[in-house]
Formats: sequence, structure tokens, C-alpha cells
Amino acid sequence: MTYAFIQDVPIDAAAYARITEALGPEAPAGMVVHIALERPEGGLRYLDVWESQEDCDRFGEERLHPAVHPVLRGVFGDDMPDEPERTPITALHVWHP
Repeated sequence: MTYAFIQDVPIDAAAYARITEALGPEAPAGMVVHIALERPEGGLRYLDVWESQEDCDRFGEERLHPAVHPVLRGVFGDDMPDEPERTPITALHVWHP
């Protein structure tokens, strides 16, 4: 069973680039696909598909949050927003090699 969600985040492409640089090139265990899209009204939208929610949550705690928090502090200072809510979606089919 896969775990999939969309999440809108209040950052721009430059902040996202700093986050991905901090994460490094190694793909997270259990990730099927991650797509970051620029929203016309500003901010980004993530579309993620994982092998399980546990894989996603483990990545968040072990790698993502330690990389994201310093970037967000640089962007927002003391007014750092809470993590945006994930909206679960159903992945009917995912093609990947």
C-alpha cells in the first residue's frame, strides 16, 4: 500500500534549492516519487508518493526537518511557520522504471 499526499509550502524556488542541497543527492528509502511544482499564486506544491507513511515520516524526522528548519529560519526569522498540512491522496497507478 502506498502513501501519497500533496502539500503547499510558503517558500520559493531559491529556498527549495537550499533545502535540496542540504539533503544531498541520496534518494530517501521508500520514496517512489517527489515532485515540486511552482504555484501561480506563489509558493510551491509538493506531490509525493511513498511506499509507506512510515518511510515518509522516518525521512521527515531523520533528514528533512534538520535540513528544512535552518533554511526556514533564514527566510522567516522568528516568524517561522508551522509545517503545512499534508493532504492525503490516493495513488491509483505510478509508472516508474
